[in-house]
Amino acid sequence: MLWFLCALFLFSCKDIPNSLSDVSENKKSAPIGSSVKLVILGTVQDAGSPQIACEKDCCKDLQKYPDNTRNVVALGLVDGVHKKSYLIEATPNIGLQLNHLNELASFPSKPLPDGVFLTHAHIGHYTGLMYFGKESLNSEKLPVFVMPQMSSFLTQNGPWGQLVSNDNIVLKALEANKGIKLSSSLTVTPFLVPHRDEYSETVGFLIEGPDKKVLFIPDIDKWARWEKSIVRAISEVDYAFIDATFYDEKEINNRDISEIPHPFVIESMALFNDLTSAEKGKIYFTHFNHTNPLLTPESEEYKDVVSKGFHVASFLEEFEL
Repeated sequence: MLWFLCALFLFSCKDIPNSLSDVSENKKSAPIGSSVKLVILGTVQDAGSPQIACEKDCCKDLQKYPDNTRNVVALGLVDGVHKKSYLIEATPNIGLQLNHLNELASFPSKPLPDGVFLTHAHIGHYTGLMYFGKESLNSEKLPVFVMPQMSSFLTQNGPWGQLVSNDNIVLKALEANKGIKLSSSLTVTPFLVPHRDEYSETVGFLIEGPDKKVLFIPDIDKWARWEKSIVRAISEVDYAFIDATFYDEKEINNRDISEIPHPFVIESMALFNDLTSAEKGKIYFTHFNHTNPLLTPESEEYKDVVSKGFHVASFLEEFEL
C-alpha cells in the first residue's frame, strides 16, 4: 500500500503546472534549421511585473507567486543559415532571455549572441549589460550596436565605461536610417523616434529577413510627435511590434501622465480603426506597464483588442522571417 501511494505521488508531481515550462513547451518550435526567425523574449515595461513596492491588485498575487513569463521587453533573432544569433535590448532578465535564444538555435549552443542592439538609455533596455562585466560573465569583446549619444553615455559613465575599457563589450556604431547587414539573410536598420531622451537618443528598428520585414518600436511618445506616419510604417512591413505601455490614462493615478506620454492602446486602436483586417493583423502590442490589463488574457481589455483584429505579443512567440 505504501509503495502504491509513493508511486501515485510521484506521478502526480509530473502534472503540477509551471508557468514558465508550460509556456516554453507550448511556444517552442522545432530547431530552426536553415531558416531565419524572430522570437519574443519579453513584453513588459522596464520595471517589470510586479513592480517594486507595488501594492496594487495587479501585483499582490505576483509578489507571492511570480510569473516567470513576465520578462522585460526584448527580441531575439536567429539566422540559421549563417549560424548566428542576436539580442535586441539588454534587459534585467537577460540571463533567462539568452537561454531561450540559445534553445531556439539549431547550431551548437553558445553562451553569448553574436551581437546586442540597444534602442536607448532607459533602465529596462540597457542595464542587462552589467552581467557582461567582471562581477558576472566577464565576457570578451561582445559587439554592442549603439547610436552616437548612447555610445557616449556608456563610455563616459560608470559602471558602463568599465565594460568598454575592460573589453567586455565593443561598441559598434549605428547611424540613423543606415542598415547594418549582419549577413545576406539579415539586416537591421535604426531610425530615430521621439522619446524622453535624457541620456541618449531613442531608436526603433527595421528588421529585414530573407522574406519578411519587422517594425520594432518599444518606446515612443505620442504617434503625432513622430515625423513619420505610423500607419505608413506599418504598411511597409509584415509585422509591427509597437509601444503599448498603457492601455489608457486611468492606469496612472499617482503621477502626471503628461510626463510619460506613451500612446495609449485605446488611442492607437482609434488611429488604426480604418485599416484593413490584413493591416491590423500585422500589429502586435508590447512593452506593457505592470498596470496594463493586456498582461491578463482573461481581461475584457485583452479580449477587446483581439476582437478588433489586433494582436497582443506573447512570451516566446516565434515568427519566420
